[in-house]
Amino acid sequence: EESIREAIEDAGFQAALIQDETDDKSVQVCRIRISGMTCTSCSSTLENALQAVPGVQKVQVALATEEAQIHHDPKIITYNQFMEKIEEAGFGAVLVSTGEDMSKINLRIEGVRTVNSMRMLENSLQSLPGVQAVQTSPELKTIAVSYKPDMTGPRNFIKVIDSTGSSRRFKATIYPEGEGAGRESHRKEEIKQYFRSFLWSLIFTTPVFLTSMVFMYIPGIKHGLDTKVVNMLTIGEVIRWVLSTPVQFIIGRRFYTGSYKALRHGSANMDVLIALGTNAAYFYSVYTVIRAASSPDFEGTDFFETSAMLISFILLGKYLEVLAKGKTSEAIAKLMNLAPETAILLSLDEEGNVISEEEIDSRLIQKNDIIKIIPGAKVASDGFVLWGQSHINESMITGEARPVAKRKGDTVIGGTVNENGVLHIKATKVGSESALAQIVRLVESAQMAKAPVQKFADRISKYFVPLVIMLSFSTWLAWFLAGKLHGYPESWIPSSMDSFELALQFGISVMVIACPCALGLATPTAVMVGTGVGASLGVLIKGGQALEGAHKVNCIVFDKTGTLTVGKPVVVNTRLLKNMVLHEFYELVAATEVNSEHPLAKAIIEYGKKFREDEENPAWPEARDFVSITGHGVKAIVRNKEVIVGNKSLMLENNIVIPVDAQDMLTETESMAQTGILVSIDGEVTGVLAISDPVKPGAQEVISILKSMNVRSIMVTGDNWGTASSIASQIGIETVVAEAKPEQKAEKVKELQAEGYAVAMVGDGINDSPALVAADVGMAIGAGTDIAIEAADIVLMKSNLEDVITAIHLSRRTFSRIRLNYIWALGYNILGIPIAAGALFPSTGFRLPPWIAGAAMAASSVSVVCCSLLLKNYERPK
Repeated sequence: EESIREAIEDAGFQAALIQDETDDKSVQVCRIRISGMTCTSCSSTLENALQAVPGVQKVQVALATEEAQIHHDPKIITYNQFMEKIEEAGFGAVLVSTGEDMSKINLRIEGVRTVNSMRMLENSLQSLPGVQAVQTSPELKTIAVSYKPDMTGPRNFIKVIDSTGSSRRFKATIYPEGEGAGRESHRKEEIKQYFRSFLWSLIFTTPVFLTSMVFMYIPGIKHGLDTKVVNMLTIGEVIRWVLSTPVQFIIGRRFYTGSYKALRHGSANMDVLIALGTNAAYFYSVYTVIRAASSPDFEGTDFFETSAMLISFILLGKYLEVLAKGKTSEAIAKLMNLAPETAILLSLDEEGNVISEEEIDSRLIQKNDIIKIIPGAKVASDGFVLWGQSHINESMITGEARPVAKRKGDTVIGGTVNENGVLHIKATKVGSESALAQIVRLVESAQMAKAPVQKFADRISKYFVPLVIMLSFSTWLAWFLAGKLHGYPESWIPSSMDSFELALQFGISVMVIACPCALGLATPTAVMVGTGVGASLGVLIKGGQALEGAHKVNCIVFDKTGTLTVGKPVVVNTRLLKNMVLHEFYELVAATEVNSEHPLAKAIIEYGKKFREDEENPAWPEARDFVSITGHGVKAIVRNKEVIVGNKSLMLENNIVIPVDAQDMLTETESMAQTGILVSIDGEVTGVLAISDPVKPGAQEVISILKSMNVRSIMVTGDNWGTASSIASQIGIETVVAEAKPEQKAEKVKELQAEGYAVAMVGDGINDSPALVAADVGMAIGAGTDIAIEAADIVLMKSNLEDVITAIHLSRRTFSRIRLNYIWALGYNILGIPIAAGALFPSTGFRLPPWIAGAAMAASSVSVVCCSLLLKNYERPK
């Protein structure tokens, strides 16, 4: 900065550095994938631990996506310190992105045998211009390179690696550690792990279950199992002890480590409940076994099957839950798949002729590459057309089904489909800068964002585990004391137990049936599926808060131009007052207007093209002495005829008489919110054109459907009263505010909020931004590629009004699903705990064995996730 300042002063001007502007930029967003979280208390513990670090401004830890997003000041703290912090808290951490303004690519290297060769490669890459950081991990044989995309790119790195070393033995390929691929492989690994643990526990638990529950009723086997080994110790007890020990300590080790980490940070999670419950059953059983071995007349029962079966069922539940959770993020995978796998790279000479072409992995495209797009192929990256013409189907971004014509100079978006011609394009935005990557990032951050309703679950789960432990202990104590003081008849105690064991079973059942997991998953899974479904329908909902706001909306403020109307003037009617061919009339009018930049002139020329064969770019007759009169119209001489096109005042100025017919036509067009334009040829009024900005198809239906959903519609526009009220009456809006400046739009929104409405604002322009921000929910119509920086909470990518209904309907549906999840999760515990505590036992003799309680607990989480997954079948209202 100093050198720049001096250079300006040397040139003779005053210069001072504006300090605060440069400091504002010092916030980076770092994303880290986290493994080992089981329930909301894990995520909130981690959130609190990270929030306490100096230099951190905001932290979001999402249980459903297993990611943390940290806004921090890189001058004070770096991402490496976060990784350490997370690992200290007892979770695994993998860096996804650092948020610095650079791209990053992972390369896997083949042929590396020593650490030395890895260092040699690192140094070769480090010396390249534009390379900012190189991280190697010799055990995985991968290198991660962070670079400035303007200066270099992945092909240069691969070339350097391939040609390093004497025998050229190194070979570099892109390692599929893209954001999506990385998360996918992590999830697959997790699913595999749970499945393996479940299988092993099943192998050990099945014989334990059979010896304690089934073989007791088969006379021959029963006799064998009851054979005494020492004193009262039987063979059956020894078998059960031997088989359940590995389940308890080796397969169930994750619950011990989980609860140790949680307790070390002063919080209790689900692992604590499981560890306490299974330990109580296991160690009591060990006590009975030792007692039986040392006493000649001790009669006791062991609960080995309880601890082993509990662990098996919980692992099965976890496996099903992880499997289902994987399905919730399919939307992102679908978006990722829009990008093509390969691209055809062209090499050009100085004159711009193609010398060679080669097929490359599309992730290797660098800025300013020339790419060939053949018919039927997907566009490989954002850029602009250098050569060729074609039509491109951009429906994945704009929702517009009609292919868009592209010729030299037009921009194209990566992932869209080329329909018919061959195009050569120059890549301008690659990797994380592309439109597709921005949409993916938007959907990902939406899935990270918590809905305010989740605070409720977080609050409950904080006190949940300690409360359950107290309940469980009280249950055991109450039954134990009742037994000792003969508070219930002896006949209640099953033949194989004593009163202590009965009390212990009730206590353990209470501990394992209560589960904070289901509560923690209730909101995020529904938000994930809801935002994912929205994204696939072209409605980008930016997270839980936007969803929660949208389901309460009962008043919508619409902007007019470009939102309710098409936003492009069109000729809707032509009336001739003289006998002449319409084709000739438009030849003269278009030739006069072709030199004008006015939007109405453009509409006339577009309409005039319809009367020509060469519709794309016709040659109009030459216009001489062209004059444009601002605010009135244009005149010129075409084919020796004087043509004047404009409004009433322009005709009167040129002393042209306006006949009564023309007057009537003008009045009629104005009453229909259209603009009337007069055309005079050689001093006589020859025709009247009616131009209007047509209402979007379906606007009327949308307003009436909103009415049936009890949502009030209001139009706020900067346009004049006449046009505004005419359009409002066409589509059925009763309240209109016209001639409103941008800040007045925002004031109107605040007024409505003061009246108690939950207001959504639907707009499309920069002038609507203040109102979009002021509203409870801002909906932006139409998606350019700067989607991500919009002020809106919801982006309607397809620019059609029906999506306003989809957004509100989908958020209402998602919300009812969240409520249902809470009813499931809470109702489950409220009903399950008393039953497990033996509330039904005195009257019906029914008690819930601990292993069934464990199965029920596992089922509660799975049922909540499945309930959220049913949202996938959402269909927009017809």
